[in-house]
Amino acid sequence: MQPTENNAQNTKNPLDGPILLYGAGREAKSTRRFLKDIAPNTQVHVAVDNGPAELEDTLQVPVDGLSAAFAANKYSMLVRSPGVSIYKNEIQTAIATGVKVTTNVNLWARYKKNGAKTIAITGTKGKSTTAKLVHTMLEAAGFDAALAGNIGVPVLDLAPHQYVVLELSSFQCADLRLDPDFIGITPIFPEHLDWHRTEQQYFADKLNILRRRRPYHCALAPQVIAHSSLPQPPSDLVHALPELSCTFSQRLSEQVATSRLKGKHNLENAILAARLALGAGIDEQAVLDGIAVYLPLPHRLEEFHFSGKTFVDDSIATNPQATKAALATYDGKKLALIIGGFDRDQNFDDLSNHLMSCQLASIWFLPGTGHRIASNFMDKDLPFKTHKIASLKHIFEQLEADPSQFEILLLSPGAPSFNQFKNFEQRGEAFVELAKKHFG
Repeated sequence: MQPTENNAQNTKNPLDGPILLYGAGREAKSTRRFLKDIAPNTQVHVAVDNGPAELEDTLQVPVDGLSAAFAANKYSMLVRSPGVSIYKNEIQTAIATGVKVTTNVNLWARYKKNGAKTIAITGTKGKSTTAKLVHTMLEAAGFDAALAGNIGVPVLDLAPHQYVVLELSSFQCADLRLDPDFIGITPIFPEHLDWHRTEQQYFADKLNILRRRRPYHCALAPQVIAHSSLPQPPSDLVHALPELSCTFSQRLSEQVATSRLKGKHNLENAILAARLALGAGIDEQAVLDGIAVYLPLPHRLEEFHFSGKTFVDDSIATNPQATKAALATYDGKKLALIIGGFDRDQNFDDLSNHLMSCQLASIWFLPGTGHRIASNFMDKDLPFKTHKIASLKHIFEQLEADPSQFEILLLSPGAPSFNQFKNFEQRGEAFVELAKKHFG
C-alpha cells in the first residue's frame, strides 16, 4: 500500500472546517496556532488514542466515533501528527470517505513556504546531525537559514527565511506533498515497523520523498546507492549533486578530525552535508567554518567526564546500526556498554554477532531487547563480562562499588526507551544524572 495525501471529493475550502487534529503533541499545538491565525472562526476538534488531549481551543472527540463522523462528512480536513500511522484504520477510513488528510509539513508547503529554498534531509541514522550541519554551514556563509521539522521547531512555527533546512522522519515522508529544492538521504535501515507495518513499507515510505512533482537536486549516502532493493530517484527529475573533489575531501576530513564530530559515521554525515550546502550556493570555506563551530546535538555521543572516567550519552541510538557506529568510535578502549530498551521485534542477530567480536570490558543488558540479546550470549566463552540488569540505577550502583571495571561507559541502547522512559531524551538525562551522582 502506497500512502498519498488524498484530495477531498468536494470543492469546499478545507480551512472552513470543522477540522480534526489527530494527536495532541508538539506538531498538533503548532498546527492549532496556525489555524487560529489563518482561520480564526473555524471549529477545531482533537482526537488522541489515550488520555486527555491538552490542546487549547479544541473540542476533544472520541476515536471510536471517528469512522462514523468521516462517513457523515463531518470534517473538511484531518491533520495527523507524525506518531499517528497513516495505516491506522481511522486514517484509512478518512481517506476513503474523501476527507483531506494532511500534516503540519504539508500545510507549511501549501500556505507558508513563500518561496523559501528548502533542503530536506531524511534517513534512519545521521539525519539530525546532517541537517544541523547543513544549517550551521549556511549560517557560517551568512545565509538567512532556519532549521525545523523533526528537529528544532515545527515548520509551521517558522518566520519567513531564505533557506529552510528540514529534517523529516519516515512518518513525515510517507505522505509528503512538499517539493524540496534539495534532498539528502543518510543511511537507511529497518525501523518503526510498528508504524509502517512491514520492512518493505518502511523503505517505501521513507523514500517517498524522492517521488516529487518537479526537479530537485539530490545527494544520497553511499549505503543508499549500494542498496539494490531501495527505490532510486527518478532520472527525469533528479539532478545528482557532485561528489567532493579529492583536494577538498582531504581538507574536510582534516577539519572533522579536529572538530566535535566523533566517529567515521559523522565524517560521512559531514560529507553529505557539504554536498548539500555547496549545492545550495555556499563556498568551501564556509563548509569548513561550519564544521569548526558545530556543536553536537544532545544524546548523540555526548561525552561527560567525572572522576577520570568518560560517560557517553548516545541515547539517540534506537536501532542496532547506530550502536555499531558508536562502538566503532570507541574501539580499543576499556569500554562498558549499556544496551537494551523497548522491543519492536527488530532483528538483533547481526548486532549480537558483532558484539561477540568487540573488545569490551563488559556489556550491561537492560530489560526488553537487552534481555533478548543476552540470551544469545548464554553458555558462551566470552572475553568480557555480561550482566542482565533491571535498570540504569542498578548499573551505576555496581560500577561505583568497583570502578576498575571500566574507563568509558557507553549508553548506546540500540532500541527505543518507551519500556522505562518517556523518550530517549529522558533516558539520556537519567544516565547523565546517575553519572554525576555516583562519580561526580
